[in-house]
Amino acid sequence: MNRLQSELQRLYLLPSSHPGEAADGRLINARGELRAMMLELARPAGWDALSRVWQGVQADLGLPAPAIAVSGTDGLQLWFSLQEATSAARAAAFLSQLTARYLAGVAPARLRSMPSATEPSWRAALVPAQQAGSENWSAFVAPDLAPVFADTPWLDIPPSVEGQADLLAKLKSIEPVALDAAIRRLQPLDGPAPEAPPPNAPRAATQPVASPDVDPRRFLQQVLNDETAALPLRIEAAKALLPRS
Repeated sequence: MNRLQSELQRLYLLPSSHPGEAADGRLINARGELRAMMLELARPAGWDALSRVWQGVQADLGLPAPAIAVSGTDGLQLWFSLQEATSAARAAAFLSQLTARYLAGVAPARLRSMPSATEPSWRAALVPAQQAGSENWSAFVAPDLAPVFADTPWLDIPPSVEGQADLLAKLKSIEPVALDAAIRRLQPLDGPAPEAPPPNAPRAATQPVASPDVDPRRFLQQVLNDETAALPLRIEAAKALLPRS
């Protein structure tokens, strides 16, 4: 195993995988778990837009920088590494959240993510790889060189094994706790309401209920100040307490 294979194993492959398998895109196990996530912007490969994701995950979410790659065809990619395997569905949801946060103005036809909600099974070949029917190669690139490849997101010669290993050696994997925190921070403010508590749940876990003896205004104030109450209920309470014009 050379240095590049070791780095690919460290960052993206599952413990039972081997670098030779990755060339065929087998980065997901039979349980639907994976350690690699990829987000691609293509047709054209605009680094100005994709750099918002690369910078945002670091500055806003406190995550390590993902690897930057040219696809070998028509796109630029970000490769995220997970310290521990997660489900393809959860990884797809995370990439969807990143897209909604940082690439909302980009046409969906220009975006591709692996895994995705519509294609949870991995279909991307691990970088670097020669493209079928072409002499072009995908390759990892340094952040300062990413804009150079916007018009031609490929290499026409095989990338240096040592150079690719050097780029990957600087990268870190996302820890489980950090991924959980990032997913929470990416949740929209008007996200789905929390699930209803089970029938035997403690009374404190349920929504506030007014007693016939409680003053309505005082009850609304209690709802407004109750941080455990659902956000829509607190908003309605605030509206009700506003003075009428």
